[in-house]
Amino acid sequence: MTSPVVDITSKLIAKLQNLAPEQQQQVLDFVEFLAQKYPQPQELPQRRVLGLNQGEIWMSNDFNDPLPDEFWLGEG
Repeated sequence: MTSPVVDITSKLIAKLQNLAPEQQQQVLDFVEFLAQKYPQPQELPQRRVLGLNQGEIWMSNDFNDPLPDEFWLGEG
């Protein structure tokens, strides 16, 4: 089984080879336009740093306890 990208690339090349040189140039110009309009990110996103904000937040000791019925029923 081939990947969809390889399949699309193969189809594109086959169709491109059947075009006249002037039309091939138009396709190339359009591809360059798209590459300029939608540039690919050049650098990888920064990795997260473990413990960077240690001590900056706190969590209640009863965080994992079930919420009381009053919370769900809108009472009180």
